[in-house]
Amino acid sequence: MKILKNKALLTAVVFVLLNAIGCKKSNVKAEVKYDTTTTVAANFRVVGYLRYEDNLLNEANAIDMGKITHLNVAFINPDADGNFTANADLKQVAILAHNNKVQVLASIAGGTPPAYFSKLITPAMQSKFIAGLVKLVDDNLLDGIDVDIEQELIDNNYESFVTALAAALKAKGKLTTAAVATVYASRYPDNALAKLDFINVMSYDKTGLWKPSNPGQHSPYSMAVDDMAYWSGTRGIAKEKLSLGVPFYGYGFGTNAPADMSFSQIAAAYPDAVNLDQVTVSGGGIIYYNGITTIKAKTELAIGKAGGIMIWQLRQDATGANSLLGTINTVIKSHTK
Repeated sequence: MKILKNKALLTAVVFVLLNAIGCKKSNVKAEVKYDTTTTVAANFRVVGYLRYEDNLLNEANAIDMGKITHLNVAFINPDADGNFTANADLKQVAILAHNNKVQVLASIAGGTPPAYFSKLITPAMQSKFIAGLVKLVDDNLLDGIDVDIEQELIDNNYESFVTALAAALKAKGKLTTAAVATVYASRYPDNALAKLDFINVMSYDKTGLWKPSNPGQHSPYSMAVDDMAYWSGTRGIAKEKLSLGVPFYGYGFGTNAPADMSFSQIAAAYPDAVNLDQVTVSGGGIIYYNGITTIKAKTELAIGKAGGIMIWQLRQDATGANSLLGTINTVIKSHTK
């Protein structure tokens, strides 16, 4: 989903040091513009991503399944020949989710996919790859496939791959979804987007650790507004088909700031900053993220301008009153009659 998503967020040593040096709160407030009278649709989605790791079942058990509708396990990619070796926990996660009325999808590719991935979607390998994906779904009781193909991989084979995959999954009553980034908007063919059941818009990573000379907020409210306007307006996609993506992590710039940090770490280290969108650490570095106030505003925006909200990623959340997933759920409930 996000760039460098396979990179560890922060070592324990750095986390302890940051907590020790303290911080200075920013007085930056979230921009809030939304209609609080909108009634949420009964089928409004809350799509959460979960990292595909060895302790997958334990990670899934730590999620409040009652607050999501779809769980995307990311990323499940085959070997260079298109063969899958699924984690033994994957089927158990699907059963757990289904018991909580949550649909489960396998998400493929990602921001740092295998170098050979581009070959898998070529005409020569598409059929075998798609057959493997369908088998992955069948063998593990999954509800579909989420296609997170990014950057240069959105090539001339994207449309034929998505079209053929959607046809194969639809024949079995399964979902085909995709994660898209507006920065690559011109690469996504309309015909491919039309085949998708819904689209997760990655409205984050405007900047980050790969752009140290461009410090600032990587997921501002204004970006969410612009992204929804582009995909629903310029591209003409029905709002019900769009999910607004929000980050449960932040990026740091400058002296003493970590490269990246989960919201759970931010809330633990800087509890007075959970309602803000940035915090200044001793020495002048700044961590930029989405705090509770902005997540509330973006959820309101999604209720009015989209058919759902998407999260990268669930296990970066804080707990208790500081939970961003809890915040999303509270806003949704406030619009439910």
